[in-house]
Amino acid sequence: MKPKLATLVPLLASAALVTLLARGLNRDAQAEPTSPLVGKPAPVLDLERLHGESLALQGQVWVLNVFASWCAPCRAELPVLGQLAEQSGVRVVGLDYRDTPELGLGFLKRHGNPYALTWLDPQGKGSLAWGITGVPETFVIDRRGIVRLRHTGPVTAEDLNKRLLPLIKRLQSA
Repeated sequence: MKPKLATLVPLLASAALVTLLARGLNRDAQAEPTSPLVGKPAPVLDLERLHGESLALQGQVWVLNVFASWCAPCRAELPVLGQLAEQSGVRVVGLDYRDTPELGLGFLKRHGNPYALTWLDPQGKGSLAWGITGVPETFVIDRRGIVRLRHTGPVTAEDLNKRLLPLIKRLQSA
């Protein structure tokens, strides 16, 4: 007995719709989350310094990295952040999220400190201004103080070479 065309059409249409939805959801899950800050002025941080001297960041391309002493991925990305500063010449600034000064300084002493300046954010007020959803998160800011990139999760060597360094070089030459 042959299936009727009227029965097959809705079945095939349903299968096609499910396939398209699954592909769309998978693509969105792999995409970098956007930030309402991208394309807008970077929030000013008026926080206590954990480490380093005050820096004049205005007129320079710089990178903000939000980390915490209790964050294992943050520890893993420290060498890559050091490479970023070395290879690009940008200042990498740290924002120590919800830590005490002792924990933050101990973390940097034990695992290496790629930051030219580190702010302490024990209550998360500075992080709130930046829309932080978790640590680590990294932002690239241009010479005019405009946020150009938000990267969630640890910065890997691949992220460094494929996304951050090319963007920073473009911004530095602009």
